[in-house]
Amino acid sequence: MKKSVFAAMSSILVLSAALAGCGGGEKAAEQGNSANSEKTSGPKVLRMNMKSEPPTADPGLAEDSTSGAVLRATFDGLTRIGEDGKPHESVAEKIDVSEDGLTYTFHLRDSKWSNGDAVTAKDFEYAWKRALDPKLGSTYAYQLYYLKNAEEYNTGKAKAEDVGVKASDDKTLVVTLKNPTPFFLELTAFYTYFPVNQKVVEGTQNWAGDAKTHVGNGPFKIDTWEHKSKLILAKNENYWDKDAVKLDKIDFSMVEDENTELSMFDNGDLDWAGAPTSALPTDAIPALKDSGKMQTHAIAGTYLYKFNTEKPPFNNAKIRKAFAYAIDRQTIIDNVTQANQEPAMGLVPPTMAVASSPYFKDNDVETAKKLLEEGMKEEGITKLPTLTLSYNTSEGHKKIAEAIQDQWKKALGVEVKLENKEWKVFLDDLHQGKFQIARSSWTGDYNDPYTFLDLFKLKKGSNNDTNWESPKYQELLNKSAVEKDPEKRKQILAEAEALFMDEMPAAPIYYYTHSYVKSDKVKGVVLDGLGFVDWKWADIQ
Repeated sequence: MKKSVFAAMSSILVLSAALAGCGGGEKAAEQGNSANSEKTSGPKVLRMNMKSEPPTADPGLAEDSTSGAVLRATFDGLTRIGEDGKPHESVAEKIDVSEDGLTYTFHLRDSKWSNGDAVTAKDFEYAWKRALDPKLGSTYAYQLYYLKNAEEYNTGKAKAEDVGVKASDDKTLVVTLKNPTPFFLELTAFYTYFPVNQKVVEGTQNWAGDAKTHVGNGPFKIDTWEHKSKLILAKNENYWDKDAVKLDKIDFSMVEDENTELSMFDNGDLDWAGAPTSALPTDAIPALKDSGKMQTHAIAGTYLYKFNTEKPPFNNAKIRKAFAYAIDRQTIIDNVTQANQEPAMGLVPPTMAVASSPYFKDNDVETAKKLLEEGMKEEGITKLPTLTLSYNTSEGHKKIAEAIQDQWKKALGVEVKLENKEWKVFLDDLHQGKFQIARSSWTGDYNDPYTFLDLFKLKKGSNNDTNWESPKYQELLNKSAVEKDPEKRKQILAEAEALFMDEMPAAPIYYYTHSYVKSDKVKGVVLDGLGFVDWKWADIQ
């Protein structure tokens, strides 16, 4: 899904069962402190912290978990992932699928935008083609490549009218796919597939960056947006399912310091602290675990370090593998993250694994030294220069980077300089290739291993950032897309992952967990196995 701004400490269905969703009523939460347990009266307001400013509230441009959380609250797709973790009809009240699985006909219910305009099938057609328009420069355009001729349009080889999405009338959207896609109804619940109001988008250049001009069709609307200070979402009275929405407001502070956030929770100024919109301070985790207040559950996500494969020395696969193998993941989990993460010995998380065994050994220093020596010899280098590891502002990212910096120094004799950047700057630099090694993360957009492997399919125009591209890898992913036999498809995807791990454009470090504390009066927040959060059914009791 998406990149996560803080996932260091907060941490699909074809091949394995999806992780169970979390409805927010767990026993550990009942032990919340008394300051957060007072009887609620008046408007129902959920108070949370958003560690970083959302880079955008535009579905066509979003690429990170913070923006995604805001979009899931302020927009609604043809389908929506329910409290059971499965896609259900939302703006579409009826869905017809052809026998060959290539044509989906969505029949829309009566629904409105937050400004009172009617939501139509044309809004969906416009939004999808807008995201695919190369002029927009959406890094998530490839998520729409399941549509017929979508990739061709995005890469300048077809016209917009050739794309397999057409509003036959205001209430009917006909979608034609390139290949049968069993998880397509999960995709239509994802923010790249959300509609946008054409009149609003074309009438105001920065429509998605200001509360006064932002228009959505979801359970909430943006009421206040004081950039880098606070964001307030208010119930959208024009929402088609407004009776299901119990909260009046969600009030987000924007405090970067995790210790300050936890203090605010302890003092009763927040109802929730930690994942999914922020993180718990690492030093507080042991005590929170011992007290029983902290809740933790695994999500389908991988914390990793990306290498810029076009900049020496990481243009050499053996050198990349040496740096990956020299990381002691278990020590980082035991002493830094401390939230029951699992060492990542592959790209795809265990919940949708395609490999039958790990691709390499954790903390394999001897093999790492051998690979480094061989790689340096191939490149004609006798000594590595000081290298730079970039990360975005977070106590967790900083501590992980410091631990790995020390491990690389001891194992490989390499000097590594750490570079901290604000989230939006960090993302921009990542996309522009202004890095050598950079922390990153990926959580699934849908319940299938393809959501991880597809990330590195294309060198440009996606969230790859490593500048790595492999024709063989692309061939395997394309082959998997048309393979109907689940076991054969799994084998093809396993071959693709093995190729990726042999090339190592990114080093997996651990598989995520989400950890947080919340008041016992907060109910109904949906946290699913992919790490998505939905406040549609949330309540303060």
